[in-house]
Amino acid sequence: MVTQSVTASDKVRNRAAWVSAVASILIFALKVAAYRMTGSAAVLSDALESIVNVMASLVALYVIRISAQPADREHPYGHGKAEYFSATFEGGLVFSASILIIYESVRALIFPNPPQKLEIGMIIVSVAALLNLLLGMYLKRVGKVHQSDALKASGVHVLSDVITTAGVIVGLGLVLLTDIQWIDPVIAILIGLQLAWSGYKIIRESLGGLMDEISESSLQDLGQALEQNRRPGVINIHQLRIMRNGRFHHVDAHMVVPEYWDISKAHGEIQEYEKSVVQDYVFDGELAFHLDPCKKSYCSECDMPDCPIRLHPFQGRVPFTVKSLTAEVPESN
Repeated sequence: MVTQSVTASDKVRNRAAWVSAVASILIFALKVAAYRMTGSAAVLSDALESIVNVMASLVALYVIRISAQPADREHPYGHGKAEYFSATFEGGLVFSASILIIYESVRALIFPNPPQKLEIGMIIVSVAALLNLLLGMYLKRVGKVHQSDALKASGVHVLSDVITTAGVIVGLGLVLLTDIQWIDPVIAILIGLQLAWSGYKIIRESLGGLMDEISESSLQDLGQALEQNRRPGVINIHQLRIMRNGRFHHVDAHMVVPEYWDISKAHGEIQEYEKSVVQDYVFDGELAFHLDPCKKSYCSECDMPDCPIRLHPFQGRVPFTVKSLTAEVPESN
């Protein structure tokens, strides 16, 4: 069993969470100022979404500190799943905000209140959109590089906020050009519907993490690391499973090894293999293999040199694929 240190990554993720919290508060203040000047329903919907950003960034800041804690007696697999709770919470906030936005927008449609000072409002929300664009790109990049589901969810949400604000700017521009007042609340309703869909997607993905839903991309990345570090004696790997714990993955699988290896030999060889695989895997984690003896039935795909029990000549290794790694029974048997 081999694990990888993540101290430096934790520091970067924590810094990104602080940047997100401070920037979200600043952007929210800008949008509130724009709403107070314009009285626009669309700008109000944008400001309500920014409240979600502020709350979510504060929750993410706390959760990332929790998830960085090492494994202990009560949490033998670490605290990484806390990030999925953060992402689920953020998705719930986004969905709740969408309901409130639609409600307020319908009220504005029924009881119209013409917006004012649209030019100034457009300038302010444009500045907010630019800041959100930079923040969202930063959070997505850090979340992807350092495998943080909380930061990736925040990045996706912040970038969706940019699209929302762009819709607000278009709506205000149309009202300014046409003087058709109902455009403003209609744009706000469309924003609310878009947010509802965004919130659903965030919740769906984070719940998948909580329930250890299989990730095809993770399996492909792991399969690549297993294959490129493969060495004589690693004959076959099957029945592989991944338990996702935030950026930390616990992997267990069955490995077929030469049956004439003694315990000491098998332990040393497999430990070195695990170490090299973890170093090349895009996530941090640990590997635990259940060793199966070859029983002389893998001769044609075993490249072990000078094997004393070989019955058939070596013909070629069977490459690791997602299908072969996750099979309950080795494909060649």
